[in-house]
Amino acid sequence: MIGYIKGQLLQKKPNVLLVDVHGVGYEIFIPLTSFYELPGEGNEVSLKIHTHVREDALTLFGFHTQREKDLFLKLLSISGIGPKLAIAILSGAQVEELARAIADGNLVRLTAIPGVGRKTAERLVLELKSQISRFLLPEQVQAAQQPGAISPLEEDILSALVNLGYARASAEKALSVVLRSAECQRTFEDILRATLRRLAG
Repeated sequence: MIGYIKGQLLQKKPNVLLVDVHGVGYEIFIPLTSFYELPGEGNEVSLKIHTHVREDALTLFGFHTQREKDLFLKLLSISGIGPKLAIAILSGAQVEELARAIADGNLVRLTAIPGVGRKTAERLVLELKSQISRFLLPEQVQAAQQPGAISPLEEDILSALVNLGYARASAEKALSVVLRSAECQRTFEDILRATLRRLAG
């Protein structure tokens, strides 16, 4: 597997590069955040590489920093997110900004990224929130770890449960149990149904 490439930047477009390495031209797909950090055509460039292998294709994805590559791999670990969508997500914000949106459960910011719908944004928050601190700046980590802080998605679910007549304290306890379990698909509707089952049990 190719993990790193260094060579002459022959062609530079917002989503793809052509890099000459000892006479071989490598086509490399990149996020916009990496594109803006690259030198002009004709200059030497070095990139962290992820090699994505399928039966019918071998595709290279390049990153200016290791942090971008690491977050890209985290995104790939989520069901329903392939490399092209992961690149699109990274193109929508700097690593720290994207990590903050996930840590805060900011679905509005996440769904503003082209290609990211509400369900995808919910999966990003619910599956990565506990793993995202390494991508945050120190001051962001402190803010994300404030006691009692809950995500907008969790607040929406609690609000729906209170409107249905459940006491907030009971709803919070049941929701906490559901979020720690794997009994639902991690969308708003699935979490709400699972929490209702807990409250009725």
